Amino acid sequence: MMQRIGKTDLAGLFERLRDVFAQQRAFLIELDGKVGDSDLGITMNKAFAAAFVSVQANTGDSIGKTLQLAGMAIAKAAPSTMGTLTATGFMSGGKALGECLTLSTAEWSVFWRAYHDAVAQRGKAQPGDKTVVDVLGPIAASLESSAKTQSPLPDALTLATEVAAQALEATRTMVAQHGKAACFQEQSLGLQDAGATVGFLLIDTLRAFATQDESMK
Repeated sequence: MMQRIGKTDLAGLFERLRDVFAQQRAFLIELDGKVGDSDLGITMNKAFAAAFVSVQANTGDSIGKTLQLAGMAIAKAAPSTMGTLTATGFMSGGKALGECLTLSTAEWSVFWRAYHDAVAQRGKAQPGDKTVVDVLGPIAASLESSAKTQSPLPDALTLATEVAAQALEATRTMVAQHGKAACFQEQSLGLQDAGATVGFLLIDTLRAFATQDESMK
């Protein structure tokens, strides 16, 4: 279990993110293809492959700067809607962290709030629009609550992941308001939102990384 994530841990975290989105590539393509462009799996695979390379190459930078540079790498490698939103989230989250040396529950709450706010603003999305924001908002709120009670990082991330899973399931009851899916509003009803799935995978991967036996990293 990790009580905080340091600069030297970031490469391992992004390696895991790269692997998760490679493994989920086909699933995300299929999910996105039901009412979207079928490119989400390809986009996220490219995005986190590039982010991992960036993090590996920028070990001398602060955590915040490293995350900002990872976002810039994502923007360059995956210039699609979700790629741009993901890049925006990482750049804004990294900027919000400033010069912090480690990421405990408090710092992650700051990161995810900035991530959510930037994505919501860039995508012009509100809760209930059936987008990634419907998962990012609950993640940020959960971590802020955990930070107030000074919950240990593994507990905070586990709770945030549970909240994200519930929020993702709730997107099935929503009708899409953005992107190509908005052209098939009624068909989107009952479907798990593809973008929100990306948000869930992000927090779930972070949880898995932080709660693993450190000797297994």
